[in-house]
Amino acid sequence: MVMVISTDPGPSDEARRERLFDGEVFALPPAPAVAGLAEFAWGLILEAFGDLDPITAHQHLPVEEYVAILGPLKTGFTHHPRSKELMRDVLIGFGCDPETTYFDVPKLRTVTPASYLKSGLGYNYQPHRDTWYSAPHCQVNWWVPIRGVNPRSCMAFHPDFWQAAVPNSSDEFDAYEWNKTSRRDAANYITTDPRPHPHVVEGGGGTGVRLVGETGSIIAFSGAQLHSTVPNHTELARFSFDFRTINIADVAAQAGPSNVDGKSTGTTLRDFLRVDTLEPLPAHLIEQYDAGGDASGVLIFDPTVLQA
Repeated sequence: MVMVISTDPGPSDEARRERLFDGEVFALPPAPAVAGLAEFAWGLILEAFGDLDPITAHQHLPVEEYVAILGPLKTGFTHHPRSKELMRDVLIGFGCDPETTYFDVPKLRTVTPASYLKSGLGYNYQPHRDTWYSAPHCQVNWWVPIRGVNPRSCMAFHPDFWQAAVPNSSDEFDAYEWNKTSRRDAANYITTDPRPHPHVVEGGGGTGVRLVGETGSIIAFSGAQLHSTVPNHTELARFSFDFRTINIADVAAQAGPSNVDGKSTGTTLRDFLRVDTLEPLPAHLIEQYDAGGDASGVLIFDPTVLQA
């Protein structure tokens, strides 16, 4: 399978989404709004680690102390009002209509050397599709490097399985059970991670294509793309953040790539906020995606449970 990678920032949002849904990946050069959000994140990271260089802090801290720093740092970035403001600037800069575009709050990712931490808050994602995590098939993923990203510590795509089924464990994943327990308990897992992360169960991810960008650059791809974390075999930590968007017209039309192998239940659509007003999606649209979710689970994750 050939993966088409575009560096063209020029297409309209509608044209870009169509190309993403056909399997294309956009690796876009640095833009001021993206760099602004990346530098805001880096400022929070520097503040959290104090006198330690965040890139090498793991060399000086027991892993338990490191995780104790990561928890508030990640939550603080994700739910900071300034993050939402800067997200709006990023999306408008890429031509997304703020009245029809909805985003999920950005997630800060920290990948230390795999021998130090690869579970919980530093989880190394095995080959997976976001759609296996109950994401809608019209979801667009955006990934931004902050510091420490290089060919030996980055993200990989697995194009052999674009729109081709691969055996996976997505039938074990329910979005509402995940909200109830797994998201809340991430900081508890340091040496092992028993949470039901969907992953390929036979044969691995096939060909791996690694993309490396500089601070302020951004990669956009379909949530149906098979992708993974490249285990960090360097001596330095890497920092990145990612977020997800949907367009309300795509949600209503149930647009996006075909579901070739996903069996998860529930939906993440309640996590999305309209760019200009921060309102959630209309309930009647969410109901189209809501079949099969765990009735005893939690529909919308409450971040305050992470601050106890």
